[in-house]
Formats: sequence, C-alpha cells, structure tokens
Amino acid sequence: MGNQAVLATKWKTPSFWNNKKVFVTGHTGFKGSWLCIWLHSLGASVTGYALQPPTEPSLYKLCQLDEWVTSHTADIRNPEQLAAALEDAAPDIVIHMAAQPLVRRSYEQPAETYEVNMMGTVNLLEAVRGAVQKGVPIRAVLNVTTDKCYRNREWTWGYRETDQLGGGDPYSSSKACSELITSGYREAFFPPGAYDRHRVAVATARAGNVIGGGDWAKDRLLPDCTRALLRGERIKLRYPQAVRPWQHVLEPVSGYLMLAKKLFEQGPAFAEEWNFGPDDRDVLPVADVVRKMCDLWGGSSAYEAEEGEHPHESQQLMLDCSKAKRRLGWHPVWNLDTALAKTVEWVKAYERQSDMRAVCLQQIQDYGKEG
Repeated sequence: MGNQAVLATKWKTPSFWNNKKVFVTGHTGFKGSWLCIWLHSLGASVTGYALQPPTEPSLYKLCQLDEWVTSHTADIRNPEQLAAALEDAAPDIVIHMAAQPLVRRSYEQPAETYEVNMMGTVNLLEAVRGAVQKGVPIRAVLNVTTDKCYRNREWTWGYRETDQLGGGDPYSSSKACSELITSGYREAFFPPGAYDRHRVAVATARAGNVIGGGDWAKDRLLPDCTRALLRGERIKLRYPQAVRPWQHVLEPVSGYLMLAKKLFEQGPAFAEEWNFGPDDRDVLPVADVVRKMCDLWGGSSAYEAEEGEHPHESQQLMLDCSKAKRRLGWHPVWNLDTALAKTVEWVKAYERQSDMRAVCLQQIQDYGKEG
C-alpha cells in the first residue's frame, strides 16, 4: 500500500501489520475509528464489535469505515454474541476499546458504566479464553483503559504504572476495576511464566486526554469547543483551572500499535501495564487549551466559565511515560500546539464538506513522517 512507505519512518517494519487479523471492540467510537483507519492503511484485516456510533455526526460514518471493517453491531455486555464474533474472526491480535468513556455520564448512569467497563472486560477476556481453548491463534490482547484509573492524589508529578489504582467517580473506579480484572485474568489464565503453554500475552494501556478531529462526544472539552465554534457561540468551561495531559489521538494509538506488535512478537516481556501520555510541557489547564484553540480558529471565538454546580472531577492529573519511552521506543511526536492545529484543520475541512477519510489518512501520513 502507498501509505506503508510513508509510515515506514515511524513503524520501521510496517509490513508486520499486512494481513494481520485484528479484532477491535469499540471500533465505532472516536479513538476506535482512528485506530481502524490506521490499521487498514497498514494492510491489516480488521473486525469490529460495537454498538452503533455513539454520536451524530460520527467519525466512523463520515469515513465510511463499514467499507473497510467487518463490523458486528452488538453489545459488549452480551457474552454469547461477543464470543461467537471473536471465534468467527479468529484474530491474531485483540484490542479492547469498548467502554462507557465519559465521567459526567457515569454520575448519571453509574450501573451502566460499571456493567460496560467491568463486565465488558470480563466478557472480552472470557471470549478470548474460550477461543484459545478451541484453537484460535490469538497471540496478543490489549485492554485500553485510561489515566483516570489511578487513585488521584492531586500530585504535581506523573503517575507511574506501579502507583495505586482507584477512582473518585464511577467512570474512574470502573476503569481501575477493569485494570484489576485484566491483571487477574493474566495471572490466572495467561501467566507470563507459562507462556510456552498458552501463547497469549495480555497487557493494558493508559492514555491521557485525547483530542483530534472526529470527536463529537457530549461533555468533553474539545467536542464542546467544536460545536460552539461551528455555531459561532462562546465556549463554556466547567473546570477552567483543571490540569490535564493533552495529546492528539494519534499519540496513544501509535503506542497501542507498537505495544500490540511487541506483545505478538515477544509475548511475556511486554505483558504488563503501560502509560502513553504527553510530555510535561503539554500538561496544561483547560483555560489555556481553549485559549489556544480560539486563537487558531480566529474570528470572534471566545470562552467563559459556566455557572452552576458540576460533578466532581480531579484538578490535577499527569502520567509518567518513561517506561514506554525506554522499553518500547515510543515518544510523543506532536506537541499540544500541533495537536490543536491538526484538530482545527480537521474541523475546518469538515465544515467545507471535504472527504474526511482522505483528511484522516493525510494526518496519519503527516504524523508518520514526523515520527
């Protein structure tokens, strides 16, 4: 494929993904759609399992990804359907991204959040276990969680993979539980010490606050900004002083691809927990990020604090990604200014009714050249 030559700079051996069978849960979401676009550009055969796209518009539909992905429209909470889809796909690699991903919604729908994020993980790992017992040659399983899985102590330094898990809201605690479930399944059924017997490497990945074109989720900063800017309205901020690790969506997705490759090739050496976050310079307050966004958008764009009470969210959150940098050779490519510029570029292309699949592929190529 033409894209493979461009991506070779960052991916060294892009041919690894050619004809690899990859099973992705949550493929209709924002991050899952970007992952599927990238995997397809590298020659992978992708099977997806998810509900219908969670927003309208959606990146999945804008890019017509059902033309590229064998898609199962089903609920991660249905273990029988999930197991059947996984066995039918017979993948080499499984990447689990299906989730209820919003902190604010977790306050409104806590039971649903725990069902999806905890039992969804159990169902996925049970499906993997059953498929492997039937001879499906799965070699790598990656559960994508979040930086919010850590017990937040409002530290001014980054959390390491060995720090305590926790969560002060249903979303965060459900993701901490998903981490513990994955660890429990790994130790009980896919222990690294017995890898020669089962041949399955299981890991988790924790990323920061991702931004980028195609995210239309409710109650998330950049999508809220996008909607306001497109309507010519002032952006309203709930937590202007909250500090977060901001990164373009391609940053953690690149980490997932690198980690999945290592899991497939070297198994137990990488079957553990991994952080993928930005450099410290890109850990900034919400207000600073929105100010940069308004400057890039131009015109009369502006923002203001939203009045009223809001559900509690942590005020300070950072990740220590030194392990991924040292052992995987992963590192952030686009700083926050570039990430925001690429996001605005994408939204303005959408406003012009451009071919959004081509826009996404071009941004992936741009990222690969710089990496």
